[in-house]
Amino acid sequence: MTETTTLHAAFPGHVAAALDALEAAGTIPAGLPRGAVAVEPPRDPAHGDLATNAAMVLAKPAGLNPRVLADALAAELGKVPGVTAVEVAGPGFLNLRLTDAVWLDELRAIAALAGAYGRSTKGGGTTVNVEYVSANPTGPMHMGHCRGAVVGDALASLLEFAGHTVIREYYVNDAGGQVDVLARSVHLRYREALGEAVGEVPEGLYPGDYLVPVGQALAEEFGGTYAAAPESEWLALFRTRAVAAMLEMIKADLARLDIHHDLFSSEAELQAAGKPQEAEAWLRAHDLVYDGQLEAPKGKTVEDWEPVELPLFRSTRFGDDQDRPIRKSDGSWTYFGADLAYHFQKAASVDALVDIWGADHAGTVKRIKAAVAALTQGHGPKGEGSKPFEVKLVQMVQLMKGGQPFKMSKRAGNFVTLADVVDMVGKDVVRFTMLTRKPDAQMDFDFDKVVEASKDNPVFYVQYAHARIRSTLRKAAAEGFAPSAEGLELLGDEELALVKLGAQFPRLVEAAAAAREPHRVAFFLYDLAGAFHSYWNLGNDKPEKRFIVAQDAKLTGARLYLASQIGQIVKNGLALLGVEAVEEM
Repeated sequence: MTETTTLHAAFPGHVAAALDALEAAGTIPAGLPRGAVAVEPPRDPAHGDLATNAAMVLAKPAGLNPRVLADALAAELGKVPGVTAVEVAGPGFLNLRLTDAVWLDELRAIAALAGAYGRSTKGGGTTVNVEYVSANPTGPMHMGHCRGAVVGDALASLLEFAGHTVIREYYVNDAGGQVDVLARSVHLRYREALGEAVGEVPEGLYPGDYLVPVGQALAEEFGGTYAAAPESEWLALFRTRAVAAMLEMIKADLARLDIHHDLFSSEAELQAAGKPQEAEAWLRAHDLVYDGQLEAPKGKTVEDWEPVELPLFRSTRFGDDQDRPIRKSDGSWTYFGADLAYHFQKAASVDALVDIWGADHAGTVKRIKAAVAALTQGHGPKGEGSKPFEVKLVQMVQLMKGGQPFKMSKRAGNFVTLADVVDMVGKDVVRFTMLTRKPDAQMDFDFDKVVEASKDNPVFYVQYAHARIRSTLRKAAAEGFAPSAEGLELLGDEELALVKLGAQFPRLVEAAAAAREPHRVAFFLYDLAGAFHSYWNLGNDKPEKRFIVAQDAKLTGARLYLASQIGQIVKNGLALLGVEAVEEM
């Protein structure tokens, strides 16, 4: 292994070379598909350092008994420098044990790669569109949007780190009735700014104070021109101005979490450009839309249900339980029809798509996946199948304090804003906490717990590991010690266990990106931080286990070198999550 080649990058190549040797010897036929061959740490560290399923997955296509192929492959892998033993286990797994020198080389590779450690080319430059947040532009971000925003942004960073080109997109739902309500709400604030006593905000309008400045700006610009004018004269103008103001507010709120989108796509512009009609024409040309009647809703009888002929998408061909209308009886587009056109547009310029949705949209997942499968069939990255499309559902967040539901003041009128929460606990706490559970699991955000300085608070525990390392390095420097690779051979099993865990980071990045699951990075960092803190605590009772051993400069330098590289992995992982690796706490 060269200085900048990681173990994760090297050993799949060693397995491939061993298989090539077996092909050359005629032990296995040439051209066997190797896509399912994996090299990864065994679940039980007692079984070895690395394991491969190569013999098990290739035995059947090779026409061999798995154990026979495993024995042949073990003989080849035993020739690899740094491999001390290869053991055949179970139905054909191979467990490899490596020399300490391999792990010390990995430490040197971490040092050499620094911020690039864990970066991968696995994505091959394929372009992935990640659409997230996409809240209606009717007010500031609230905590209902927060989790999806963080998950989407972390996923985008993870995909980039894993070798993909990423487009971060926000779909602006500015064509529905809710933006007309917004315009009417702003008109009320506009009249208020002109001195009219408007009283209580009427039911059905948005009551939040955040619309007051928008009304004031319109009053300054237009004076009383539209105060008593009929709605037809001001609705379109006020709608445009209000949506623009709300988007600026939304962007500012997201910026508090260091979230910035590459593209804001307007539903209104999409419809004005005739994209839904293009999608419908394409689907009709491929016999995927037809004019038909929906079945009566459950519980409805012939007497109280009037069937209407509508253009229906054949979503049942793609696993849905019924075909879906893309237009309403008045000819306007259904939500599904508009979403279908939007996905048709964005799929044209990318290789894969990921949508981050709130769990309340779970009922529409099947039909939109059916639509994307239909619209992109034959247009996969290599011309095969449909373009990959995934929807990740995110559950709501319950605000708590001291274990009890927490009510905050609501300047927005009826919800807690993201800005208020970030102001209370900080960006890093919010971002990391949102990734401490799988997105589809319920989450409590307890204001006391998330700022607690304890092992039970993951963001503190991980950031403290990095801060502790940096503090140790500063203290060592003050005492005349510095990290050094010269004495790495002095590191023992406990130190090497840290290296072995940290060395899983590159593989973790690729696996998390492939699964579209950025929370795996947070879980890994918590485990790595726990292992580091456990090692640190050994020094409380055993001075010879401390990082700084005053009477042994060479061992001290090696342990500081180890600490520095573990800190680098923590920093790289936190960067993927958009969280700062703090220097001190």
